[in-house]
Amino acid sequence: MRLRNVTGSREMIAESPFVVQEPAAHRGAWGAVFENSHPIQIEIGMGKGRFMMELAAANPDVNYIGIEKYSTVLLRAVQKLEVLELPNLRLIRMDAEDICEVFGPGEIARIYLNFSDPWPKDRHAKRRLTSRQFLARYHEILAPDGRIEFKTDNEDLFDFALGEIAPAGWKPEAVTRDLHHDEKMLPGNIMTEYEVKFSSMGNPIYKYIIYR
Repeated sequence: MRLRNVTGSREMIAESPFVVQEPAAHRGAWGAVFENSHPIQIEIGMGKGRFMMELAAANPDVNYIGIEKYSTVLLRAVQKLEVLELPNLRLIRMDAEDICEVFGPGEIARIYLNFSDPWPKDRHAKRRLTSRQFLARYHEILAPDGRIEFKTDNEDLFDFALGEIAPAGWKPEAVTRDLHHDEKMLPGNIMTEYEVKFSSMGNPIYKYIIYR
């Protein structure tokens, strides 16, 4: 559910040094933004930022970029990041459809998709972040050995995502329908806000890791 509109959220986001205001200007040269050559990982639809911030704090030798479409949601992440001041994390407000305009070929090492909008109506299938249309976009920006990690509590969305893998030219590296009871895939798992909520209700968490 989207947060209610917060007056002045766009202005506050525009003033934050942790938000990249013109991301397309850095296409192919994101290392300069972080002032190093560390690998770059991104989360599309980062929400309030819990996942990205824990990941960035635990891995200082990796650069992270959190992408969120809605200003009212991104503002919450901005407020947290301005307290933590993580040097290896930047945020972008943008629509995921424009991702190839922001990142160059092979520039990204890993993509995280966590509890994405399921777009339940069939006519909106191509808008799902795990659709073959989006997988084609990820193909352009991922490094040759890049991976995509997807987590959800929505079984229908997960079944759809699994069905898109082969037609889009990808392969599954690991798949589970109960992440929190999977001895191989659970170690190192960082939970998102939604993951904490849904798993506490007893909902199984589905996850895949895919590559080309």
